[in-house]
Amino acid sequence: MASIFNALHIGYSGLNAAQIGIDTTGHNISNAETEGYTRQRVVGVAAYPISIDPGQRGNGVQITEIARVFDKFVYDRYTTSSQNKEYSDMLKKNLEELSTYFPEIDDIGIKSDMQTYFDMWQSLANNPSNSALKVALAQQAQTLSQHIKETRSQIAGLQSSLNDQLKVNIDEVNRIAEQIAGLNRSINEEEVGGANNANDLRDQRNHLEMTLSKMIGSKVLVGQIESRNVIDSNIAIEDGSYTIQVGGFNLVDGISFHPIGVDNTRNQNGYNDLYYERQDGVRIPFSSHITGGKVGALLELRGSIIGSNGEFEDGFLQETINSLDTFARSMIESTNNIYAQSATSAMRSNVLSVSSNDALLNADENIKAGTFDLIVYDIDGKEVARRTITINDTTVMQDSPLSTNSIVGQIDSTTKNFDDNNDNNGLNDIDDMLIAGFASNTFQINLKSQYSSQGYTFAIEDNGTNFAGATGVNRFFDGDDAKTIDLNNDLKNDPTQIRGFKSPSDGDNKTALDMVELQFASVMFKNGTDTSNDTLYGYFDRLVTKVGTKTNSAILTNESITAQYNAVKQEYDSVSKVSIDEELANLIRYQTSYGAAAKIITTIDQMMTTLLGIKQ
Repeated sequence: MASIFNALHIGYSGLNAAQIGIDTTGHNISNAETEGYTRQRVVGVAAYPISIDPGQRGNGVQITEIARVFDKFVYDRYTTSSQNKEYSDMLKKNLEELSTYFPEIDDIGIKSDMQTYFDMWQSLANNPSNSALKVALAQQAQTLSQHIKETRSQIAGLQSSLNDQLKVNIDEVNRIAEQIAGLNRSINEEEVGGANNANDLRDQRNHLEMTLSKMIGSKVLVGQIESRNVIDSNIAIEDGSYTIQVGGFNLVDGISFHPIGVDNTRNQNGYNDLYYERQDGVRIPFSSHITGGKVGALLELRGSIIGSNGEFEDGFLQETINSLDTFARSMIESTNNIYAQSATSAMRSNVLSVSSNDALLNADENIKAGTFDLIVYDIDGKEVARRTITINDTTVMQDSPLSTNSIVGQIDSTTKNFDDNNDNNGLNDIDDMLIAGFASNTFQINLKSQYSSQGYTFAIEDNGTNFAGATGVNRFFDGDDAKTIDLNNDLKNDPTQIRGFKSPSDGDNKTALDMVELQFASVMFKNGTDTSNDTLYGYFDRLVTKVGTKTNSAILTNESITAQYNAVKQEYDSVSKVSIDEELANLIRYQTSYGAAAKIITTIDQMMTTLLGIKQ
């Protein structure tokens, strides 16, 4: 039956409830600015009553739990929005950096240098024997080459920086994932039996989940979600099994942690490659599975698939590098193809990837089917011999025995009786004046000594094969891409050797004029398996426009994502963030409740004193 001591217990339960309320409110206020903290509420119910006539008599208040005001659904939207914003911010930041490498909009940069370069060729065409103009042309060619190389180096440097950032971020991802697995163990220990809520530990875990999602686009999978509408309509918490996945692979599985591996020893360029190691020790390539968060943006820009040559097969920076290399290669080849028509005494190609018996059209060099002419001039610039060399599907550099199916065989007289001059004289043809050979993957043509001593020269006039440009037998530019482009070393050492003529005769400026026309000519650009035809200006404009368009798109997308993020964050804060005004109101409420409960105990004390006084 109820007694006066039960009434004392009722007062004490009120004091205890108010004290817990004040403690919880103080905890909320203290952590109002703590990142990731979720406000907490004291949940109380009437204690189990005492059955007595008449009816049931109340037995005070009982605190059932201290609950977080946390909505899993709002939190998931907030996490997704944060992940998208981090991805967008990283993309925008680095694309803006990339766009500064192409300042073409301000009439400076590679395009401006290229225009000045062609203007110098025009000046030389106007005065082809002027040594000062040759020096100026050589200087501008070096300036253009250097600017192309510097731009590529800047892009490669940005790519290398992102590669380093990738390693740092993956290390941080592994550290956070391991920490979450440890928190799962602690939460399980604290909540065993369902008597307690590990609120602060869950807040820490949610904060780490958010950070992990921002970094790598991870997804949290839980066994079930429970609503607590009886307590607060904003409460929907996760319970049961717990898994964090990235690209369909488990990074955290309950209290177990599966790290992402980083390896930079399997490619010659030292790029960080990511892998996921199964329990049986098999390594699964992992980079392509990461598409979200900061790491996802890094991989989209840097590239995720490393090819057998150590370069990336994807990634916008690699795509930009490849396009710049293609631009430089086409400029080198088209320039050298024209320059080969200026008569000289000897020609020697670059080291080629093709071997003696490889079909030229199947080689990496950009050689096409067609013909080119070998022309010999005398000391006065008069053409004395011409032979057409054919390249088809089966043409090789040098077969054995020599045949007209090879370049060397078409130049050598042993394969066929040529009469290049149609004069029935077998002693004044191309094969009598020139000697060709292919050794150590290098093709060369030289005048025979008796003709060289008499001042004879020879040239290659192309009819669509790009043979001279692809092989570099008579080079104005050295190199084969944006990394190696440079003025020919001999011309760099002595710019007066630059030839603006086609035949070595006074006033001939045909090669210089053809160089001027090159800026308006259609050139083939070969980027991997993709080929296109455009002018040098047109292709470079496309490259710059692509960078600018992607950057502008990233900026606009970032603005939209940021607006969405701010709206979702505001919604999340309205549910879970501590409101100082609300907590101060609660503090006054609990203070009043504490005073009232104390008054109950004081009253009971007086009642007990009266009761004891009756006995006396």
